[in-house]
Amino acid sequence: MYNDENIQKMETLKGNAVLVDGVVLNGPIINSNCGEKFIEDVYQILMTELVYKASDTNQKVCEWQDPEPLKELLDLNLKDFGEPHQKLLQLCKNAIKYSVKTSHPRFFNQLYAGMDHYSLAARFITEALNPSVYTYEVSPVFILTEEAILKKMIEFLGWEEGDGIFSPGGSISNMYALNLARYKYCPDIKEKGLSNTPRLVMFTSEECHYSMKKAAAFLGIGTENVYLVKTDDRGKMIPEELESQVQQAKKEGSVPFLVSGTAGTTVLGAFDPLDEIADVCEKHKLWFHVDASWGGSALMSRKYRKLLHGIHRADSVAWNPHKMLMAGIQCCALLVKDNSGLLTRCHSAEASYLFQQDKFYDVRFDTGDKSIQCSRRADAFKFWMMWKALGTTGLEERINRALALSRYLANEIKKRDGFELLWEPEYANTCFWYIPPAFRNMEKGVEYWIKFSKVAPTIKERMMKKGSMMIGYQPHRDKVNFFRHIVISPQVSRKDMDFVLDEIERLGRDL
Repeated sequence: MYNDENIQKMETLKGNAVLVDGVVLNGPIINSNCGEKFIEDVYQILMTELVYKASDTNQKVCEWQDPEPLKELLDLNLKDFGEPHQKLLQLCKNAIKYSVKTSHPRFFNQLYAGMDHYSLAARFITEALNPSVYTYEVSPVFILTEEAILKKMIEFLGWEEGDGIFSPGGSISNMYALNLARYKYCPDIKEKGLSNTPRLVMFTSEECHYSMKKAAAFLGIGTENVYLVKTDDRGKMIPEELESQVQQAKKEGSVPFLVSGTAGTTVLGAFDPLDEIADVCEKHKLWFHVDASWGGSALMSRKYRKLLHGIHRADSVAWNPHKMLMAGIQCCALLVKDNSGLLTRCHSAEASYLFQQDKFYDVRFDTGDKSIQCSRRADAFKFWMMWKALGTTGLEERINRALALSRYLANEIKKRDGFELLWEPEYANTCFWYIPPAFRNMEKGVEYWIKFSKVAPTIKERMMKKGSMMIGYQPHRDKVNFFRHIVISPQVSRKDMDFVLDEIERLGRDL
């Protein structure tokens, strides 16, 4: 900002200024303390508007605005000269005001929610330090904390040893797995490309995450070579169907190379029978990947880890602590049983300006060459800090509480007129319909289902505009739009579960 005081300082500098290309290089930076004051003020806004109010159900989950009015409220235009301090603070307040409060106890919309204070504090540290986790020399603390947290996660998988890397998300972890499996099957592909490879095919369930097809497209495998295996009525892959499809693919002259099981599907929260899938993989010598991005955290609970029975037989696992464990987006790991350096061999480019072999320290701690990225965030640190603060028992309690509340909600749904539970929850996903009074005596023909499919979207619109809560909805197979409710945050209570059902009834009884 160019006020009179700053102009006077600049005039003082002119007498003995060192200029390079018209830029003053000696003397103090003008108004260097403005940024520090801005950070102090923004920190107070964050504490007041977000941290202190994180569990306040009197606050709105969101202050809904349509896109065009919101553009005006946010003052999005970028200008030639900087804005004054107070205007910048107001912009920050507006950004908070019109954003969805995912830490609100009544945000049930996604597979992440809540605020973990220790993880948040760790993020403050890493954002201020701005590290990139590729070499020990620039990220000594974060290289070591990532190694420690990966080792602990590997232990929970039941492996004696392993390797891993933190990635930008579960989708990227799944892509890593496909790339590793393909590289292990045909190592020449790294240098020679796809031209000499056979038609490789992979198998996953009908309920898999959409990232599996995205990964196949990105890696040149092709979406037509992703074979979707039938699932049962609970959304679990049927091992006999997998066996049949593998054999059929071989008869067609294709080359199966990978099977991906899902531990915690996005919609139903279903867990594939991992042990039986592992039998098929072992028989046909296929890489066994488990996408446990959502359900992997059940491993922390002695009560619920049985949901992942057989995961110790996987070759690779995707596990996202930023989901059920609330480590803060993003915090995602790809874990690999092969500890022979497969990750590095598959992805290494040996950049000589980063990964010199004649450094003064042990270069085994320069882990960045096993990543597909160069710059990489210190995501493991927030999970490490949270685990240090809560301990394994604290994380276990978080899982058990969330799943207990899901079961409470399911039982309440079964007691209430106008609500229908579609499946008993296996994990934290509770799927149900709300049936308004006007629909309860209607004949369930084509017209009924067309009209009924609009109930959940209308109620969702009303809750969003009111700001009272957020719950997702979707259709599934023969089921038209239903609500999918997710419990994660330990700040959620039975009172909030009761509120969900009461509020849906309030918002939809006139439909």
